Amino acid sequence: MKKAALVLIGTALLWAGFVCAQPAEKLVYPVAHRDNTVDVYFGTKVPAPYQWMENLESPALHKWVDAENAVTDAYLAKIPVRGWISQRLTTLWNYAKETTPDQLANGMLFFRRNSGLQNQSVVYVQQAFGAEPRVLIDPNKLSPDGSIALAFGVPSPDGKYYAYALSQGGSDWETVHVLDVATGKELPDEVRWVKFSGISWTNDNRGFYYSRYPQPPSGESRINQKVVNQKLYYHKLGTPQSGDRLIYAVPAHPEWIVEGGVSEDGKYLFVFTVNGTSPNNQLLYADLGNPAKPDIGAKLEPLYMKNDAAYAPVGHVGDTLYLQTTLDAPRGRIVATQFSRPDPAHWRVVLPQAEGVLANAAMTGGRILADYEIVAKSRLQLFDTGGKLLHTLELPTLGTVGGISARNDTRTLYYAFTSYLYPTTLYRYDVADGATAVYFRPDVKFDPAPYETRQVFYTSKDGTKVPMFIVAKKGVKLDGNHPTVLYGYGGFNISITPGFNPMLPVWLEMGGVYAVVNLRGGGEYGEAWHKAGMLGNKQNVFDDFAWAAKYLIKEGYTSSKHLGIQGYSNGGLLTGASITQHPELFGAAYIGHGVLDMLRYQKFSGGALWAPEYGTSNIKKDFEWLIKYSPLHNIHPGTCYPPTLITTSWDDDRVVPSHEFKFAAAIQQAQSCDNPILLRTTGSTSHVYMPTDKQIAQTADVWAFEAYNLGITTPPAKN
Repeated sequence: MKKAALVLIGTALLWAGFVCAQPAEKLVYPVAHRDNTVDVYFGTKVPAPYQWMENLESPALHKWVDAENAVTDAYLAKIPVRGWISQRLTTLWNYAKETTPDQLANGMLFFRRNSGLQNQSVVYVQQAFGAEPRVLIDPNKLSPDGSIALAFGVPSPDGKYYAYALSQGGSDWETVHVLDVATGKELPDEVRWVKFSGISWTNDNRGFYYSRYPQPPSGESRINQKVVNQKLYYHKLGTPQSGDRLIYAVPAHPEWIVEGGVSEDGKYLFVFTVNGTSPNNQLLYADLGNPAKPDIGAKLEPLYMKNDAAYAPVGHVGDTLYLQTTLDAPRGRIVATQFSRPDPAHWRVVLPQAEGVLANAAMTGGRILADYEIVAKSRLQLFDTGGKLLHTLELPTLGTVGGISARNDTRTLYYAFTSYLYPTTLYRYDVADGATAVYFRPDVKFDPAPYETRQVFYTSKDGTKVPMFIVAKKGVKLDGNHPTVLYGYGGFNISITPGFNPMLPVWLEMGGVYAVVNLRGGGEYGEAWHKAGMLGNKQNVFDDFAWAAKYLIKEGYTSSKHLGIQGYSNGGLLTGASITQHPELFGAAYIGHGVLDMLRYQKFSGGALWAPEYGTSNIKKDFEWLIKYSPLHNIHPGTCYPPTLITTSWDDDRVVPSHEFKFAAAIQQAQSCDNPILLRTTGSTSHVYMPTDKQIAQTADVWAFEAYNLGITTPPAKN
């Protein structure tokens, strides 16, 4: 449910290739069987003629999808600029990328690096800063097509072992393995049925905490399997998973997430329980005693169990716990409390709620690092534990801080910075003397100087001021003719902040304008902004998006026929709802792995976890708002829908592909004009993890489809 993005050319030469694109021929879609299935919700009958597509093993479904792919492939093959986009994107994608390193108390560093076009990033280890790194794990050797992804990895506190999770075909289901760091040999340990979990080692380096679900019944599809009853376990190295110790479960709430994390010094275990994707959580802790010989069976004690806010430990000094919380502070604050008397009445406020949203915090060198979002732009500040501001770190431009790697027992921290025109760069900061140095700078072959990023504020339908970023050539002429792509998400308290994507320079080179809107439902202004776009307020999100489109048209950036929209996952719900509510407003649309059947989403895979965000059709009041905007249920025959590309994967076990199948079949059948409605279905990829070659291929297809339908028929001319 948390993200996932030049050559200067003469304007006259560019626009010589900008004409109104017309489809070469009327598309003939494969016929999808319609049956007489009708669902009844609180007395309301809802036809569901494509519900049979929820059976992902159906031979008829596979035949239909294959036929849909054939139509899509044939259409995409005829797009004149597709080859150029693919080639240019591949060139721009081919640069080295690194993650901020995980640093250990002994100075060892673990990080991931991709040389440019490797399907999966490689894990490296360094004995100390400045030492020569060596390859620890190369996941590209695990599968020739890159379909096995290394989802995440965590070194043991002394760096002797490395626990890592592998995902087959990009699935959310992961299997944890353990490697001996010195020898590179794999231990016999294997932990299965892990999903939506991290790994947290005990400081004796003998085992780790993790969360998993029960093993599904034999023969049950892992794609559609509903995930319930997650539990927290402890795995001791050298023992079978069947002997893992159960630490905590919440049987009264089968859809809740249960997570565990050990404090940096190994003294405490923190346990979090979360109602699906809710921003609130419960928090418990256990005193593990001597970190060198932790008491795995130590009793868990409740700290905050009302589930009324977010409670996240930042660190501790002795019995003082520093806590990031939204209690009485919807934008977040940091308080100091005592394990022995945690009641909020005894809190000492360290960092009160401030101008922006407190996105993240960490303890580093005995100080507190606070990462604020000021209307979706980062501000990084260092405070002492009394709340005194010590330093505001200088950032290169308007953009986003991420990947913070900090320890309270070291004076050095690492962080990443990125923006739309600033490729992700890593920095090393010395807490003691305030010195910042570039740790890793990518070498991307484009010049951002001719372009700029602006933040504007427009008025939405109900009068609410909504922020939006616009990336375009400096001095762009506002004549209403520019091909423009508008992106949005609007949900789950997720802030959409500036970030580099190799496709953006390609789009700018073609004369495009790129806009990103910070819709209600996100976290850009804190929990109040989130609540204004969730549950019964979800329509605000779609209105914000439509009024963003109207702003771009009114200000002269573009026109409806030149305006494309894009969204993925919850953003796919956004674009699906947008074309069903305002089909006349857009010249092209991309719906990526979207949640499109809002009446049945909770029945499959992890869908039930999203109930705190959307509500479910099992509840009458929820049904009454869901039926009004559910994209699948608001398709009307005889409507001319804009050119639309829909993508999914057979292996997507987060937003199952039946969403896209049912929607594509219904909207193709309803389409009243020649605008194409295409379905692109892949395999060996999933919702999050996708090998580089497939990322490039899908990205090129999506942007080529939109570029062509927004009027771009030839590549830009070179100077």
